[in-house]
Amino acid sequence: MSALRVFGMVLAGGEGKRLMPLTADRAKPAVPFGGSYRLIDFALSNLINSGLRRIVVLTQYKSHSLDRHISQTWRMSPLLGAYVASVPAQQRLGKRWFSGSADAILQSMNLLSDERPDIVVVVGADHVYRMDFDQMIKDHVKSGRGVTVAAIRQPLSLANQFGVIEVDDQDHSKIAEFKEKPANPKGLPDSPNEVLASMGNYVFTAQALIDAIEHDGTLEDSSHDMGGDIVPYMVSRDDAGVYDFTYNEIPGSTERDHSYWRDVGTMDSYYDAHMDLISVMPVFNLYNSEWPVHTQQINLPPAKFVHDGEGNQGRTTDSIVSLGTVISGGIVERSVLSPNVRVHSRALVTDSILLDGVLIGRDCTVRKAILDKSVVVADGASIGVDKQRDLDRGFFVTDSGITVVGKGVLVTP
Repeated sequence: MSALRVFGMVLAGGEGKRLMPLTADRAKPAVPFGGSYRLIDFALSNLINSGLRRIVVLTQYKSHSLDRHISQTWRMSPLLGAYVASVPAQQRLGKRWFSGSADAILQSMNLLSDERPDIVVVVGADHVYRMDFDQMIKDHVKSGRGVTVAAIRQPLSLANQFGVIEVDDQDHSKIAEFKEKPANPKGLPDSPNEVLASMGNYVFTAQALIDAIEHDGTLEDSSHDMGGDIVPYMVSRDDAGVYDFTYNEIPGSTERDHSYWRDVGTMDSYYDAHMDLISVMPVFNLYNSEWPVHTQQINLPPAKFVHDGEGNQGRTTDSIVSLGTVISGGIVERSVLSPNVRVHSRALVTDSILLDGVLIGRDCTVRKAILDKSVVVADGASIGVDKQRDLDRGFFVTDSGITVVGKGVLVTP
């Protein structure tokens, strides 16, 4: 990144309604993921691994656990001015909260005036992926444009789920149009059956960002959204480029997990992203030490698998088991277990995600379920076996059959 001053801004104020009840007591970027991580760890790890050392996280909704995680985990050495700072909504422009992602930056403009960066990298806080932003920054500087939008190739049939980028016929690095969930999208010149979907990651020339954000702030009919308003505005000024994520090279990546990116904005996508972690050849490999995903290193003993007094052996297959977990005479299959989980005698846990401190009693069955922190499943109880029973108990069940139990609930037979 030579002598350019590069500043990172992580947009982490989202409410995450589609991840309820996991977001009933925490911001979406603070939702636990993959056993030991929080969703925001992926964005921050990518920025840090890319060489950024000055990063702010803009927070708003139920941000206590997110702020605590950032302060306890993301401690940078101040010797060279490095920091990751959580910045809550401050109502600098009046008695109002953020009305959109662009408004969050508008109300935090003092951060840009303090840092005086040349380049600003703006990213979301709730996607699971690996990305070297240094490569994207170099492309952006070379282009001379005001903004470069990171995009991932998606099948034409899924275009109505994304913000879709249509490239210029003559210059495929230039955005000709930006369409939100189009019904009749235009395929790519080199791949007619694919489109470029915005990843919600942007590299701005600092002054271009400031000008666009301040202009948007004067518009009463704007939703003040980065993807919905700022990018189309930059496209209309012929000042927007696209960075094809396909060409981003990550050290240690495999052909199988190259260009992996998942938006975990729904319960189904959150569940599916976990299932991507646990295959023998994972679709997303947490064990790539050349591009690590950083998180808080908790002081807990190793996981333990023991037999109970009746000789039932605690065992697990095709699963992730975190520190502090004890499986005593129970069986865990194709599941992700967070720290301090307990699985007792003759219990069967399959195709499930158990967050911190979940206790599974004796003779329990848990199938295709997500259990939030400190859920207790009493002896003999079952989850995910009888959909109507789960609904009657007030549990959320997705259309695909995933049962979700909120934080601290006692599940009885």
